[in-house]
Amino acid sequence: MGLFRRATADERREDRESALAREDEGLAQDGDGGQPRTSGPFDVAEIEDTSGRLDLGGLLVPGVPGMRLRLEQDRRTQKFTGVACTVEGSVLQVQAFAAPRTQGIWDEIREEIASSVQQQGGAADDVPGPFGRELLARLPVAGADGRTGFRPARFLGVDGPRWFLRGVITGRAAVEPEAATTLEFVFANTVVVRGDQARPPRDVLELTPPAQPDANDASEDGAGGHAQPPAGGFNPLERGPEITEIR
Repeated sequence: MGLFRRATADERREDRESALAREDEGLAQDGDGGQPRTSGPFDVAEIEDTSGRLDLGGLLVPGVPGMRLRLEQDRRTQKFTGVACTVEGSVLQVQAFAAPRTQGIWDEIREEIASSVQQQGGAADDVPGPFGRELLARLPVAGADGRTGFRPARFLGVDGPRWFLRGVITGRAAVEPEAATTLEFVFANTVVVRGDQARPPRDVLELTPPAQPDANDASEDGAGGHAQPPAGGFNPLERGPEITEIR
């Protein structure tokens, strides 16, 4: 028997993530040093005034009239890892993740999502959108009669300074540009609060429930006081299936 063995794919991935996390820690100490961006989503360091946004810890989400928020919880860890924003029947799901400073991860993740959708019998087209490249997908779903139908979804992604923000739009807003305007505004004006600590790539940024306002201080725009744990779970970003449904 030889003295050496070939590293498994999981071990190679863990080694790569550890190296990137160490690199990320050194860059965090040196500062980002990048050029300021003129369009969102934004890093908290790029925003002077955060008013008008709901503080969810890792994310600051803008409130719009008629919007309802729901925090998504990971069943395994019991941590809040995403938020679903509902406007007029359409839903925007948002999650933020750590990413290396030297390279974005959206290109790689987009390929993984498309592959997962196709393996499950759906289809995904890589197209340009308001935030750069995005995926227009048809997700297979089982109907009440047992037949397989398809549900449209848009997968959005933005690489920020040491973070990655993913959005998934479902409902009419996934296929009708006019219906998507409000949810695109929410995504574009979301602020990521990553923190300075070193994190491995794809480590989800945990969210926290907002403080419940007094009845006399409740927001009139419908965004305040609605964040709460859902009945179902929200899968963190990882290799493999990337489809999560909100009913």
